Amino acid sequence: MRKFLRQIVVSLVSIPLLLTTAWAEPLRITAFGDSLVQGYGLPQDQGLVAQLQLWFDTEGYDVALTNAGVSGDTTAGGAARIDWTLADQPDGVIVLLGGNDLLRALPPEDTRANLTRIIEASRAAGAEVMLIGMQAPGNYGADYKAAFDSIYPDLTQAYDLVLHPFAFAGMAAETGEDPAQMGAFMQDDGIHPNARGVALNIKAMEPTLRAFMQRLTEVSAQSGG
Repeated sequence: MRKFLRQIVVSLVSIPLLLTTAWAEPLRITAFGDSLVQGYGLPQDQGLVAQLQLWFDTEGYDVALTNAGVSGDTTAGGAARIDWTLADQPDGVIVLLGGNDLLRALPPEDTRANLTRIIEASRAAGAEVMLIGMQAPGNYGADYKAAFDSIYPDLTQAYDLVLHPFAFAGMAAETGEDPAQMGAFMQDDGIHPNARGVALNIKAMEPTLRAFMQRLTEVSAQSGG
């Protein structure tokens, strides 16, 4: 009889734990950026966000990823829309912006200010930030390149972010940045990666993604989430 009662007690104690596990909310991450995030020129299941979601699923992370990419967006456009994007209260934001600033040769100080606005708004909303960097081409001049390329590491240090230094790192590593070889991983416009290029870039991003997930998990545990 005592054994039977002990079994009932153990079962009753286990029920809340099982329910907590079953009802646990996935971590909500918003991918926030331009056409590189939106998936320009690619089928929906081959864009950056779709391939990232597949990576999270394959690695066993319980993540619900939202695509908040707007084709053509500059950092100024991102800064203007970050508040309503954060209305969904994501746990984390992956920020990939700056490419269109480069295409328009916008002042690096403006890019820095806009990214700062996005980071501060995200933090104020309780979201951790993973920043993905862009790099200026050498033909913009040494001063412009130095000013632009320093933005992402500087902001990472100032705000204790998780940084992936270069959005195209996977393609660059695969090709040695040889333009002739890079073409195999680009769409016909020479600006946007094709599906193979996206896959390479995500592969290079894996250590950063794992670090970001560790950060999100720790913050969620501290907040009781």
